[in-house]
Amino acid sequence: MSRVGKKPIEIPAGVTVTINGSVVTVKGPKGELSRSFSPDMEIKMEENVINVVRPSESKEHRTIHGTTRALLANMVEGVSKGFERNLELIGVGYRAQKQGKKLVLNVGYSHPVEIEPEEGLEIEVPSNTKVTVKGINKERVGALAANIRDVRPPEPYKGKGIRYEGEYVRRKEGKTGK
Repeated sequence: MSRVGKKPIEIPAGVTVTINGSVVTVKGPKGELSRSFSPDMEIKMEENVINVVRPSESKEHRTIHGTTRALLANMVEGVSKGFERNLELIGVGYRAQKQGKKLVLNVGYSHPVEIEPEEGLEIEVPSNTKVTVKGINKERVGALAANIRDVRPPEPYKGKGIRYEGEYVRRKEGKTGK
């Protein structure tokens, strides 16, 4: 039995959940999310708790049971609290700045790199070496943060590049002289 799938999802105050067949819509103070789930999974709602029940013990149903519950929990958390991902720029002369909605990165290339966030996502630059991506959809926040990191991923010799906050970069030893 899936340990994740069995856990009930608590619905906080101010969040409304609408279940229409296999489509679930979650509205909260930060926004609204809607997603279609497998029609096999049974999503039950009693008072302020959502439970995901699988119809059988087949391998297919076991695989999507925990995933369905985790996606639902992320939707509820996203519309109530929101998600954020922090990135750090490490390197001499590496800096980030915001121009309107765009993020402009100067990370050692001959040109600045501009990144435009999609609708529903927000980029903040608290200092010129820190970038924060915020939004209500965990998947999209993580994808945008990964795209920013891919502009200049951390390299193993000097550790320069864009990394997630708290990310550990394994360092390699450089060349040795005679």
